[in-house]
Amino acid sequence: MADILITGGAGFFGGILKRRLLADGHRVVSIDLQPDEDQHPNLISIKGDIRDAETVEPVFAGREIGSVFHCAAILAHGKRNDEFLWSSNVEGTRVVAEAARRHKVGRIVYTSSNCLWGRSFSHPVAEDQAPDPVELYGRSKLEGERVLQTFANDLPVISVRCPTIVDSGRLGLLAILFEFIAENRTVWTVGGGHNRYQFIYAEDLAEACSGLLSYDRSDVFHIGSDNVKPMREVYEYVISHAGSSSRVAALPRGATILGMKLAYHVGISPLGPYHYKMIAEDFLFETSHIKQALDWRPTLTNEEMLLKSFQYYHANRNEIDGRLNVSDHRKAADMGVIRLLKWIS
Repeated sequence: MADILITGGAGFFGGILKRRLLADGHRVVSIDLQPDEDQHPNLISIKGDIRDAETVEPVFAGREIGSVFHCAAILAHGKRNDEFLWSSNVEGTRVVAEAARRHKVGRIVYTSSNCLWGRSFSHPVAEDQAPDPVELYGRSKLEGERVLQTFANDLPVISVRCPTIVDSGRLGLLAILFEFIAENRTVWTVGGGHNRYQFIYAEDLAEACSGLLSYDRSDVFHIGSDNVKPMREVYEYVISHAGSSSRVAALPRGATILGMKLAYHVGISPLGPYHYKMIAEDFLFETSHIKQALDWRPTLTNEEMLLKSFQYYHANRNEIDGRLNVSDHRKAADMGVIRLLKWIS
């Protein structure tokens, strides 16, 4: 049985996929910039930079890699600088793909993003809708797809475009919302919270990835939850089931988005162009292709998975506050100027 390589295997989703594949009896090799806390007889963990061909080559040499799940990425709110984000997400992708081709890997599965778009649509977005990213992270993920397509004549290249991945342990920007709820603060929406924005449950995404282990042609899939409710209803569900006394209120759309833009450009907000363009917009993926190809179905709705994530945050808040040397999705994002909003909420 061939090994499975996961880039970003110490990260939030990479870790969930890694543990799923190990539980299914697979041998897994993980490479990540951050140390991997997991231990398993069938796991080899390597701390290294995927941009470095001299680090990546030995990962493939001397073992048979059947599939690569390329989950490693630097996030917009966690970037050290623009050059680091771009080189990691684009050139790192190229280095991994070159090694995979050289060692005749069976397939590369790339976790791409809904950040390939930055505006609302009146319909669920299908795989043939032309991407149009509005910020560096989205452009880097699109360029990663383009890089991988240049290898598609040599091995199957499968891109899975994911909305926000949510499960127990998902923090990052969501931790800001969770702090408001945990402290019974007002939870603010922009423009009333009537927009619908799709998530994907991490275990559902891992199930789809497992199904792709036997998928032998290049393809692009959109994935996401079903029965997507307006964000106001999603927040109210979490607040109610969390036992919080928070309430949901609305900020004026125009003035708030202008303030978000100004805060970002002076460097005091973790929310960038994608966030202030999409915070009050609808965005859903059309998911019929992956459902038909893999006989796959999502199991949790947005509100159910967000509650799971909040419950993890609430139970582990003290430990989370002290986390170092973990991926950006596994620690709380810095609130920046949003802390002022918290104080008056």
